[in-house]
Amino acid sequence: MIRLENILTPGRSIVNVPGGSKTKALEQVAHLIGREVPDLNSGEIYEKLIAREKLGSTGFGNGIAIPHCRLTGCNDPISALIHLDAPIDYDAIDGAPVDLLFVLLVPEAATDAHLALLRQIASMLDRKEVRDRLRGAKSNEALYQVVLDVQSGH
Repeated sequence: MIRLENILTPGRSIVNVPGGSKTKALEQVAHLIGREVPDLNSGEIYEKLIAREKLGSTGFGNGIAIPHCRLTGCNDPISALIHLDAPIDYDAIDGAPVDLLFVLLVPEAATDAHLALLRQIASMLDRKEVRDRLRGAKSNEALYQVVLDVQSGH
């Protein structure tokens, strides 16, 4: 089973990201991943994430969104975790504004393993104490460390 700490890196865990709007936040995410993973095109990442949002919001509730998409040229799942500097309107299922985005990009030929990853992310973020710890992280390293701690059962 693929574990979150194997697809998320400290360089893709960022606090105080200026959001402004859903499209701007997804644009930031696409640029971040494009910078960190040079094989991937940030414009294509952005287009795929926006296309997925048009099918239905990935706003999960409790201020969380899990934007995800399949991506040509993506060989392994890639994740990013963003804490926005201020909550944004995201058309979430509970109507609450979103400030935490846990992004998942998977290969075009996505498998059940990728659905399992989405479930892992969702169940982790479903816990209030985890959300509070993520929101309390003051640095990129601290944000990443919360995920490592949660994955190792701390």
